[in-house]
Amino acid sequence: MRFSWFASIGLVLVPSTLVFAAASCGSDHDTGPGDGDSSADGTGGEGGPNLDAGPDNFIRDGSFDVNLPPPDEYCGMPGSIVFEQDTHVIVPGGPTGDGTDVTFLTLPNGYCAHYFATIPSARAIRFAPGGELFVASPSRSTAGGAPTGRGEIDILPDDNKDGVADSQLAFLGSLSSTEGMLFAPGFLYYQDDTKVMKLPYTTGTRVNTSTATQVIDVNVYISPFHWPKTIDMADDGRIYVTNGGDQTETCVAPHPFRGGVLEIDGTPNGKQVAQGFRNSQYLRCQKGHNLCFVNELTRDFSATQGGREKLVHFKDGDDFGFPCCATKDTPFPDIMPVPDCSMVQPDEETFRVGDTPFGLDFEPDSWKDTWNKNAFIAEHGAVGTWIGARVVAVKTDPTTGKPLPGTTTGSGDPQGSMRTFASGWDDDTRSHGRPADLTFSADGRLFIANDWNGQIFWIAPLGVKIVK
Repeated sequence: MRFSWFASIGLVLVPSTLVFAAASCGSDHDTGPGDGDSSADGTGGEGGPNLDAGPDNFIRDGSFDVNLPPPDEYCGMPGSIVFEQDTHVIVPGGPTGDGTDVTFLTLPNGYCAHYFATIPSARAIRFAPGGELFVASPSRSTAGGAPTGRGEIDILPDDNKDGVADSQLAFLGSLSSTEGMLFAPGFLYYQDDTKVMKLPYTTGTRVNTSTATQVIDVNVYISPFHWPKTIDMADDGRIYVTNGGDQTETCVAPHPFRGGVLEIDGTPNGKQVAQGFRNSQYLRCQKGHNLCFVNELTRDFSATQGGREKLVHFKDGDDFGFPCCATKDTPFPDIMPVPDCSMVQPDEETFRVGDTPFGLDFEPDSWKDTWNKNAFIAEHGAVGTWIGARVVAVKTDPTTGKPLPGTTTGSGDPQGSMRTFASGWDDDTRSHGRPADLTFSADGRLFIANDWNGQIFWIAPLGVKIVK
């Protein structure tokens, strides 16, 4: 029998869920605040289900068999929520305590989720070259209203490879306004309010003894609300940083550079690359194609005026139209005189206003199914209701790498190349927070961070072996 602990567990069948209750398994992980309110709804046949954990590692209830992954796979780790055959199985013995519950999630068949850590206001996450997860936890309030964090960048190592962070190490402090991070050869770049700093970094370093230097001060326009800045490097070595604009901007020609993307080019204030954004978010470059993208949060309350949130590919000299234009050839109807929007760049993907696309990353060709080589986007959802909070995936063109056309409708349903990958936050209870950022690890797991309750968890496909 692959799982020797089958003999010591109780098993309950509930609708669309198999829940294990371990008799003697436990965990000392009990980290931070969280919802802790998700539970499965009970049911079962008359007299209870007749279940058997046989030597072939199946759970049987007489109507269907559910495979449990072996313990040498990520999905076989204690605490994994495994989705198969339109049900899910909870592998016993995982982390317990407030904030560790991820059973509110719905994933595609063949995937699992697992709690990893809790960091207040986990606004951005990046992996260091050595595999440690770095988390930006700002103590300054953000426009989305998330609770404030620690004002630092923390490290979450998992040295014992049990799927849960071993510790929470403060790496850089006194950073009230921090979000963007980038690991480049020999350095860690990070945001310190309007500045981007560069810190010498050696793989495996967990205690900082180096001194950072300023590489750019983004002061061409300073928004009091959209202060976060995200950073990434293209294949050609160019490093870009975002800057936020504001809702109250006036449409004038020529429109000054406010919300946009700049290049860190060795000059004190950077090179202006692309403009016409209200609130550019979570810049990410796709490896292998020398393409960089950014999520744009358009004019609030503009859904009836042609407004759409956007994922766009930017290039030198691009203008995306804000505050004059909703998109290419579509001026905002209340702008007079009517502006010329013919030169505005088209959208790659569009979202209904309020879906709030945040974190962005590209699947690195390790998932061998329909989700392979997709762009994954964390939708933060609408302020106040969190409607639309989820993770969507967009197919990319295998030749160009660009996302194929996709959108969310007025009702929020994905269409075209866009599909819902992970859901459950938007359940009318606001009990589970909102996904803010996501990133892929080198071993193929997708990590997702929540800036509202601080929960960080990972998702993996079945069959992926644990990397020791």
